[in-house]
Amino acid sequence: MYSSAVAIFHAPSDPSGIGGMCREHIRAVSEWRKGPARYDCVFVNLNPELKGMRSLDVVQVLLFFSFEFQNEFYPCALVCWFSCIGDEPDEDTGMWRVESELDSDGQPVILVIHLDCIFRAAHLIGVCGHQFLPRNLYLHQSLDVFRAFYVNKFIDHHAFEIAF
Repeated sequence: MYSSAVAIFHAPSDPSGIGGMCREHIRAVSEWRKGPARYDCVFVNLNPELKGMRSLDVVQVLLFFSFEFQNEFYPCALVCWFSCIGDEPDEDTGMWRVESELDSDGQPVILVIHLDCIFRAAHLIGVCGHQFLPRNLYLHQSLDVFRAFYVNKFIDHHAFEIAF
């Protein structure tokens, strides 16, 4: 088992990397910096023929692990799946919305994927609706409290380009 993975990807609009190469850590840890757990969300590329969010899914990484089978090494992640709400981005924000995907028993869909499927980190923003947020809500609770999330395309140039 591993506590993190590194995503290295090409982001031509980001001049800070060498030739547009970017690197980011994706974490799945039960304690982060002597505080609460951190289970990052990522984009998973399932259909490279499509463009933008139509080619991507969002998952939350619960665990990184690897195993060997018949002398072949398999780096994997245990993930909780999100599904898009609708076929287009939200009309008001221009951002796609996602919600936890549930199975027929109402339980979250949890699957094992190969690390090669992970594209890069994703940033989700809770959809508040018409209710006020409780004052005692902490950042690490957001994926458990909200029912729907905006996929933040404004987090950086590359996210804006790939997801929208």
